[in-house]
Amino acid sequence: MSHLVTIKTQVKDITAIRQACVRLQLAPPCEGNARIYNQECSGWLVELPGWRFPVVCQTETGDLQYDNFQGHWGDPQRLDAFLQHYAVAKATLEAHRQGHTVQERLEQNGAIRLTIGLPA
Repeated sequence: MSHLVTIKTQVKDITAIRQACVRLQLAPPCEGNARIYNQECSGWLVELPGWRFPVVCQTETGDLQYDNFQGHWGDPQRLDAFLQHYAVAKATLEAHRQGHTVQERLEQNGAIRLTIGLPA
């Protein structure tokens, strides 16, 4: 039986953050502080291509802090891609942790379909 699941992503898992960065060929995230426009932020810093400031992942809360000046300082699609790959990595990690198999397929529209099988 198939089930469609929609997930509101909270970015809390550093392993999944690292895997998303690898999948997107980004520099590895680093823990630290960043000045984003006029505010100091701390957490895991992810550098997106073409973005003036890093995205700060606050893994304690799952929140992201960033400033792309409504797309002028960074393409929002880059953030969307990071969140998509984070969600895929996190779902795959959790499925494997519980003994499930995972098959991944890239759809023509850019969506990533995961099929999670029962444990052996």
